[in-house]
Amino acid sequence: MLNQLEEEVTRLRLELAEKEKLINEQAQALLHFKKIYGQSSIVAQIGIWECTLPDEELTWSDYVYDIFELPRGASLERGHTLACYTEASRQELQKRRSDAIASRSGFTFEAEIMTFQGNKRWIRITASVECQDDVPVRIFGMKQDITDQKAQFDRIMYLAEYDQMTGLANKSQFHMKLSLALEGASIDNESDYLLLIDLDGFKKINDEFGHLAGDECIREIGKRLGKTDLSGVSIFRIGGDEFAIITSQLRKLEQVNQLAKAIIDSLCDPISYNGVNLKLGASVGVAAISGSSASDVFANADAALYSAKACGKGMFRFHQMDMEKRS
Repeated sequence: MLNQLEEEVTRLRLELAEKEKLINEQAQALLHFKKIYGQSSIVAQIGIWECTLPDEELTWSDYVYDIFELPRGASLERGHTLACYTEASRQELQKRRSDAIASRSGFTFEAEIMTFQGNKRWIRITASVECQDDVPVRIFGMKQDITDQKAQFDRIMYLAEYDQMTGLANKSQFHMKLSLALEGASIDNESDYLLLIDLDGFKKINDEFGHLAGDECIREIGKRLGKTDLSGVSIFRIGGDEFAIITSQLRKLEQVNQLAKAIIDSLCDPISYNGVNLKLGASVGVAAISGSSASDVFANADAALYSAKACGKGMFRFHQMDMEKRS
């Protein structure tokens, strides 16, 4: 009887040892996979986060600590981490988080933060809500540093919308703004104005001093237009030496008259280049933003500009119905 009991104890001990060995092997495998997962997360620049509900205990993977420039494994308090977000991002994040919890759903959001080391970054946050018996118990997801992507995207958008040489809005922006102004005029029955500006003597400067001199002139003209007292107007470079202005607050002809004069006076001042004073001038054509199409408004201003140049340059003309449009 005693021998049977000892044999059973021995068998149970061996079985327990085998199970302990299996558990240790599984624990080691799990630890190995966690290390691989952690390293993969860092290489992929994607961090994992989770926050229990309702106590809001926060857990981060190593890469999230890196994003926020906080020592890995440091204690986390949600209030302290929220302070890293800009006011606008923090408010939007809180709203999306509350909505996701209420609807048992998730969200994706791009937020601007200031790290614990004082560096500005953009991060993409994804979140999902986990429930038990329809009660939210955890919100979790990923955080990714998209600062470089954001900068590249902003640069692409800038190149698509702005002229590189002058920094002014470009032709695509001009057409959109002109169409919007025309729509506004049809609603409130008050017309804004389009001013087309063409430089006088620009070709001669290019021919005599080269294209570098011409480029310097364009840059300087852009600066001068930007410094002119142009409250309530939008400025564009729409061609080689062609610029445009769309007003949004100048509704009286006398105001537009003064604006056109100020532009011509500003652009006629000599431009210094390699010790030489380059002389340019400007002609301006003006047309009310009204009618059936933006192309008609542009054609009217272009006809007025042609008339101004025909009258001796350095002048401005308002469009008149009998002006012959340029072909």
